[in-house]
Amino acid sequence: MATSDSSISGRPSMAGPDSSISGRPSMDLLRFATAGSVDDGKSTLIGRLLLDSKQIFEDQLEAVERTSKERGFDYTDLALLTDGLRSEREQGITIDVAYRYFATPRRKFIIADTPGHVQYTRNMVTGASTADLGLVLVDARQGMTEQSRRHAVILSLLRVPHLVLAVNKMDLVDYSEEVFEKIQADFTSFATKLTIPDLTVIPISALKGDNVVERSERMPWYDGSSLLHHLEHIHVASDRDLVDTRLPVQYVVRPKSDDFHDYRGYAGQIAGGVLKPGDEVLVLPSGFTSRIAAIDAFDKEVDEAFPPMSVTVRLEDDLDVSRGDMICRPQNAPTPSQDIDAMVCWMANEPKLRQRQKLAFKHTTRTGRVMVKDLQYRLDVNTLHRDLDATELGLNEMGRVQLRTTVPLLCDPYEKNRTTGSFVLIDEATGVTVGAGMIN
Repeated sequence: MATSDSSISGRPSMAGPDSSISGRPSMDLLRFATAGSVDDGKSTLIGRLLLDSKQIFEDQLEAVERTSKERGFDYTDLALLTDGLRSEREQGITIDVAYRYFATPRRKFIIADTPGHVQYTRNMVTGASTADLGLVLVDARQGMTEQSRRHAVILSLLRVPHLVLAVNKMDLVDYSEEVFEKIQADFTSFATKLTIPDLTVIPISALKGDNVVERSERMPWYDGSSLLHHLEHIHVASDRDLVDTRLPVQYVVRPKSDDFHDYRGYAGQIAGGVLKPGDEVLVLPSGFTSRIAAIDAFDKEVDEAFPPMSVTVRLEDDLDVSRGDMICRPQNAPTPSQDIDAMVCWMANEPKLRQRQKLAFKHTTRTGRVMVKDLQYRLDVNTLHRDLDATELGLNEMGRVQLRTTVPLLCDPYEKNRTTGSFVLIDEATGVTVGAGMIN
């Protein structure tokens, strides 16, 4: 959940698919995470999106058609396009998080295909933590299930700003408007208990292609858009925090070149707000102030920088700034704190999260050690029940935890900024990530 580092050499290049080589981020990118119970048709839906948007090579399609015939299917099993692990193909289920990429003339997409089983909650948290939109599938024959509710709860806890409920397999209920409206009413009623700012419900048939890429003539009673049209047009740029300026320093750039002998810049990915040359800035935790002399993105200067651009900021004054520091505004800075109240998803069989436990943490570009002061409650993500008597968190369990860090965290509440409001916990003995946290 914490921002991963990108390699920086000299002046930083734009890192990752969020960015373009021009130095400005491509705002036509949508990250969305899919979630669904077993046999809800999630992998088939992704296969349909890839096929109907012309993202599948002819030899790939031929291989899938051939395998489908060998298995005795009278249809092309599009799920074979996405379930990459042999164990997934054999079981017909999704186990690990798989990232798929496709594009239309209007927008680029990154799909985090996450498993829906309760034993893979950690995988879903990983895949959905950076998503702009959550796509929950339900089987029209089954309606709302315990897993459907759990997926919605996790997406709500992760503050995914947009949620789409895709009622799949409408072909198996004769495209019934009554069935669709009942599921829509049930889910909408449940969603009122959660933090879901934007909810859209779409009836589809992933197998037949109804309302996936094109509007379906078989459901004339539905007057909304197709799923792909909705994904192409939903507005996500305003979901990012453009008010609270935050630049976690990842790397101090000092090129060993005669041409840049006096160059000193501070590189990182902007987590919030807008930076411009001439702006007064504050560096935490030192508390020194300066003004921005210039902002470099890839191989040229830019007039402004905003999330999720990766840039190098040069300051007018020669300050002591290092990795893990935060550049922000003097009148709008995070309050450094060593006492952290957070929701934690535990991701390890052993060790379990227990009181007085000591771990390492990574928050943006800052690292340190942390001790578990208290486990306030364990949350049942199916029922939202709080177990106040819980003494530990096991694999895939979530709970509210009080932590004490060795170095101050320059953080914001997760609901305000998903980058500066999240962190990961690491087992010091093995170096394995054992938990993901969302600061309250």
